[in-house]
Amino acid sequence: MAARRQWKDLSPVQRTAVSVVGVVQVALAVTAWRDLARRPASQVNGPKPVWAAVIGINVVGPIAYFRKGRRT
Repeated sequence: MAARRQWKDLSPVQRTAVSVVGVVQVALAVTAWRDLARRPASQVNGPKPVWAAVIGINVVGPIAYFRKGRRT
């Protein structure tokens, strides 16, 4: 079985990439949760608690909320 790579084993470019992806993920989630909290339930496709949980799923959750969860 291969040994797990640790942060110290990554190159500076890989560390930067991981950090950028992490920041983007958190920013998307915070923006989606903020929008969900401020949006009336009548403008959300489905129950708000379900969307709140979906938003917490990696980068895919916030993108799904912005594409399918909001009514315009």
